[in-house]
Amino acid sequence: MAQHIYDDPAFFAGYSEFPRSRDGLSATSEWPAFRALLPPIAGKRAIDLGCGFGQLSRWLAENGAASVIGYDLSAMMLERAVRETRDPVVSYRRADLETLDLPAGSAELVVSSMALHYLADFARMAATVHAALVPGGDFVFSVEHPIYAARAEPEWVDTADGERAFAITGYSTEGRRVTNWIAEGVVKYHRTIATMLNTLRAAGFEFTALDEWRPTSAELEQRPDWHDELHRPMFLLVALHRP
Repeated sequence: MAQHIYDDPAFFAGYSEFPRSRDGLSATSEWPAFRALLPPIAGKRAIDLGCGFGQLSRWLAENGAASVIGYDLSAMMLERAVRETRDPVVSYRRADLETLDLPAGSAELVVSSMALHYLADFARMAATVHAALVPGGDFVFSVEHPIYAARAEPEWVDTADGERAFAITGYSTEGRRVTNWIAEGVVKYHRTIATMLNTLRAAGFEFTALDEWRPTSAELEQRPDWHDELHRPMFLLVALHRP
């Protein structure tokens, strides 16, 4: 079973204070890049894996999805998602993505935002999503970038010329990682980009696009604190198609 960290009261309280938690998709730095990877939404049955507070599920409904089912392990996050959702097109179900079974051919679109790096068995999830999609369906997801996931401690070091450099360690050593993020002992799973892409291809997907988000010049003018994102990618976004 996946770690239940999002139902830890201290973790939930801390996570709820992030701009993306308070203010929705508009406060999510990588959202424009994610949105650009999405296919047309209208009329499609959609599944949102790791739906959290339901922001992406509601956006899909607002943009014409015929139905949206959001799955998440956290009862506390789902409680808020239900409370903030008025559209009957959207429904939520509590489920562990590690063991989730989806009906074959039940969706034209599957999405997931910053959730799949919590899964130990990525190959099972890839196969599950592929089976759930109808031929011609699409799978779009974001995860913590593997370079960011392999960060060392300390993360930043000074170079000989006085610049900052991002330090990584054990990039090619895949598997369980335990980090202190909001709370101590948060479990994630590191896998290389090659492993992810080859696993998805083996499951039967075709690649549509990849994106390693970075801030634009205009965004940096408004958010100079994002300058660190030019030194290392934080997000990996992937768009796939089931032939």
